Amino acid sequence: MVPEEPAARILMVEDDAVIREATQLTLERHGYDVTTAEDGLEAIESFEKIHPDAVMLDIMLPGLDGISVCRRIRESSTVPIVMVSARGDALDVVLGLEAGADDYVTKPFDTQVLVARLRAVMRRAVVDPERPAPATGASVESFGDLELDREALEVRRGGSTVQLTPTELKLLIEFANNPGVVLSRSTLLQRVWDYEWGGDGRLVDVHLQRLRTKIGADRIETVRGFGYKLRA
Repeated sequence: MVPEEPAARILMVEDDAVIREATQLTLERHGYDVTTAEDGLEAIESFEKIHPDAVMLDIMLPGLDGISVCRRIRESSTVPIVMVSARGDALDVVLGLEAGADDYVTKPFDTQVLVARLRAVMRRAVVDPERPAPATGASVESFGDLELDREALEVRRGGSTVQLTPTELKLLIEFANNPGVVLSRSTLLQRVWDYEWGGDGRLVDVHLQRLRTKIGADRIETVRGFGYKLRA
């Protein structure tokens, strides 16, 4: 008899007791193992203790806010993070994404949407390198001083390893699969974020900004009015 896989561990950081308890019950009904935290410091302690598979992180927290918690987590981990914004304020969203979050939802949120976002970020955490066909030879591709090693799932710039989150790596792989081809925001949202309908273009813009900072600002070109392409 094949043993069942353990339930994915979710760390949910939320200071509102009603939202926290209701969301925990919903996530547990969907088969997740949920640990909760009420503030930023408790979130850091819980994260280091349980090593979750994903984090649901409210921006507005007492003490250490969600942005600071996100930055602390990103110092040592690429775990998927979904930020929660009470207002859907553009600045909150951008700050959360710039701090390293993979996606976001706004309050009040539909629990089905939240579950879908968590599933999507955890799928992205398992990066599919989409290895080239055998006829292409080696798995390492070069773009100037940038190297993408699909077998090792590593990126090197000038010989030094570049640390990318799974979302950033999938974004780069999507461009590498289509060198010189202009990819629109909607195409990237569908292929990288698994968004079938619509989606927020800020996800693409902010993650591209972070990726450009790491691999070189001129490596990915903006084609105004159409999208982005990787320079060969």
